[in-house]
Order: sequence, then C-alpha cells, then structure tokens
Amino acid sequence: MNKSKAKAQRLARRHRRVRGRVAGTPERPRLCVHRTNMNIYAQLINDENGTTLCSASTLDPEFKASGKSGQNKEGAALVGELIGKRALAAGYTKVAFDRGGHLYHGRVAALADGARNAGLDF
Repeated sequence: MNKSKAKAQRLARRHRRVRGRVAGTPERPRLCVHRTNMNIYAQLINDENGTTLCSASTLDPEFKASGKSGQNKEGAALVGELIGKRALAAGYTKVAFDRGGHLYHGRVAALADGARNAGLDF
C-alpha cells in the first residue's frame, strides 16, 4: 500500500471516530472543518435533515478580497470569522465542533478561535 493511501485511510478512521461522538441537530448544528494543503473549508450541518446551513472557505470571494493565504493560520482564522458571522446571521450561536479527524492544532485551532471570536459558542 502506498503512503498517501494509508495516510488517507488513517484520517478517515479518525474522522469516523470523531463523528461517532459529534452530531449536528437543528438547535446545535455541527461545524465541520475540512483541510487541504492549499485551502480550508468550514460548514454548518444539520445531520438530522442532512442539510448544509451555511459555509465558508478560502475560495470565497470575500476571503479572496482580503488577500490572505489559505495555507496559514491567519487565513484559517479569517475563515473562522466568516463562518461565525454567517452562522449568527442565520440565527445559530451554539455549534458542535467537528475537527474532521485532524489534530486540534495549527490551522484547525485557528479556525475554531476565529469562529469563537465572531460569537459562536462551542
């Protein structure tokens, strides 16, 4: 088995383990984080209906206008602030954080801190 396939399988296993504990409800949706080497994505998900309530990423025009990079913590913090503002505008203040199988460190932690600074509670 090649290294990249094994690494992806380990990440999927960790994500399944996290998802066993974290679920989104209409009152407290799940803040799901997906990270690649180039970008970071965040979504608010209601798992009971299987719907995405709002999203933000480094590919959004609002993010691109800031001139920041999605490869560092500053960019991740800005994405966290964007998802926090959009969640508050949609009427959600409490969320369940889903780190997507990644360590709560670096860009994932920066996104979480940005969302907390915007007013989300988790």
